[in-house]
Amino acid sequence: MDLLTYGVIFVILFIVELLYFRIADRCNIIDKPNERSSHSTIVLRGGGIIFMLGLWIWAAFYGFGYPWFVVAVTLIAGVSFVDDIRSLPDSVRLVAQFVAMGLMFYQMDMLHWEMWWVVILALIVSVGATNIINFMDGINGITGGYALALLIPIYILNKGMGFVEESLVVTVILADVVFCLFNFRPKGKAKCFAGDVGSIGIAFILLFMIGQLIMRTGDVTYLVFLLVYGVDGCLTICHRIMLHENLGEAHRKHAYQLMANELKIGHVKVSLLYMGLQLMVSLGFVFIVPDTVLAHWIYLIGALVVLAVAYVAFMKKYYHLHQAYLDEIKRLKN
Repeated sequence: MDLLTYGVIFVILFIVELLYFRIADRCNIIDKPNERSSHSTIVLRGGGIIFMLGLWIWAAFYGFGYPWFVVAVTLIAGVSFVDDIRSLPDSVRLVAQFVAMGLMFYQMDMLHWEMWWVVILALIVSVGATNIINFMDGINGITGGYALALLIPIYILNKGMGFVEESLVVTVILADVVFCLFNFRPKGKAKCFAGDVGSIGIAFILLFMIGQLIMRTGDVTYLVFLLVYGVDGCLTICHRIMLHENLGEAHRKHAYQLMANELKIGHVKVSLLYMGLQLMVSLGFVFIVPDTVLAHWIYLIGALVVLAVAYVAFMKKYYHLHQAYLDEIKRLKN
């Protein structure tokens, strides 16, 4: 019965995505390339709305088991969709993210004010992680592929722990597969981009699942599931701070962007690299590391150091190519 239901859900998701493409095309919801982009053609924006719609479809089939979570994702995806169409002030987006994250924390029963400092820290970390996932959405396939790299170990662990409804995990996987059918393609071939509605929407969904896992186990080292994005995102922010750049401005300084733009590595190959690295790290954590707090922390710190060293070494070797690109842009403008 479940397989039949999942098949029906997949067909509905596929049809809904196609319907959105017609609406986006008619309403001119598009992404135009600029000098900061990693694409060179006009593409439909907002295809990642399928993640929020997938959540609604799941609720329609299986009930509102997580009502505040559904409200939170709907709120932040809605604000992000408006931002995709008409740019909103950073302050509006940030307030919406904190409010939506607060609703999600309420769903997870995390708002215990006797531990107010933990709640505030978790809010800041979660909103920061959401924005890093959004920043990393810059080439075809990377958001959908990376989401799948998180959903696979979450599904495996959930089979034994039951920290979240299995039907929710499967439905999100199906929504991700539908999105990848249209986005996990070579440069210039994607039918759509995720848009903020997609990258921030899936970020909230993934953080909810990981949050449920951490609440069940009391083990924050499961944040290792976000390690590859975390290293690239955080170290790139540090790099930009060192360069005295405005962090709110678009840029092309992430390692994956250098690979796709300066090194001319195909989008699909770069996305598969990030997906594969995160899967390797996560599955190693699940299947190889002894299930003890000490072992988990040693693995997390060790993987963090290895990835950070690899990032720094890569940037030292290839960042000059990006600087040459920036110098050329500046010369042409003058």
